[in-house]
Amino acid sequence: MKKLVVGLLGMILLLCSCTRQAGEETLGPLPAPDDFLRGVSVSPKSYQGNDFAEFLERVKRSQDVLMWAGDWIEISREGAPVTISELAAQYGYIPIIEVGHYSQESGELNRPLNADNRQVYLESTIDFIEKVRPLYFGIGVEINVFADKNPQAYEEFVPFYNEVYDVIKATSPETKVFTVFQLEKIKGLPMWEIEACEPRWEMIDRFKTDIVAFTTYPGLFYRNVSDIPDDHYTEIIAHTSKPIAFTEIGWHSDPRPEGWESSQKEQAEFISRFFELTKTMNVEMAVWSFMYDLDVFEPFNTMGLITRDGVEKLSWQEWVK
Repeated sequence: MKKLVVGLLGMILLLCSCTRQAGEETLGPLPAPDDFLRGVSVSPKSYQGNDFAEFLERVKRSQDVLMWAGDWIEISREGAPVTISELAAQYGYIPIIEVGHYSQESGELNRPLNADNRQVYLESTIDFIEKVRPLYFGIGVEINVFADKNPQAYEEFVPFYNEVYDVIKATSPETKVFTVFQLEKIKGLPMWEIEACEPRWEMIDRFKTDIVAFTTYPGLFYRNVSDIPDDHYTEIIAHTSKPIAFTEIGWHSDPRPEGWESSQKEQAEFISRFFELTKTMNVEMAVWSFMYDLDVFEPFNTMGLITRDGVEKLSWQEWVK
């Protein structure tokens, strides 16, 4: 889930510039026309040599959107979010920018949400929106998980988020603003069949949003793709009439952890199942969490569509076809 993703992306995205170079790997086929935008997060094999340029070439050829997620303070530093946005025209993708102000692991704030820091967040957001004019801008990731871990900070965040939403829309009406919920948790499903929680669908209505966004990792809640109920995704439309976004999607491809074994074949089967279960929904975009397997702990370390050696998995072909 995002606690395993945002920290990673925020730390490693120290980008300054990027030259467009032809990669050595064979690029996959162009995707077929789709009813919704499809993409990945910023997840190259590494930031060494030509790896990042090769990653962007793959994005150009096979994806519609590219998502960057990290600390809210980063948009004030002319760093990765700006770079990702500026490279969009060259590599033919739509950037999605997501910012957060807390640790996904602990729920602790990166810095106090006091008057001074609120002003920094607000002013840096206005500056970024005026400069970049992003089509998609997210504030808060897996916000329902944050609410469980830090209820007081969550209650303080909700009105501030809505204030920032209004300012963004006044500055750039075309920017679609959202916060992100963790789908399986908001449904009240038990993670690993042991961490039970109550459904929290009512949280959606507390936030001003243009789209309703979710992360989804059903492999942490169901042992097999065949166990996913037919209404796992369509249940969402009982709680909102707005367009839907899936800003993180993942299923691992390794025969671990014990009892939750998977495979490349099952990972590909999940992608097929995801598209089947969402085909009647008003989905605006879907983002697979990692293009490449990354050096993080299991099961997230095998959620990529391509191995660390650059070999396309069965899931890659399923995702881009």
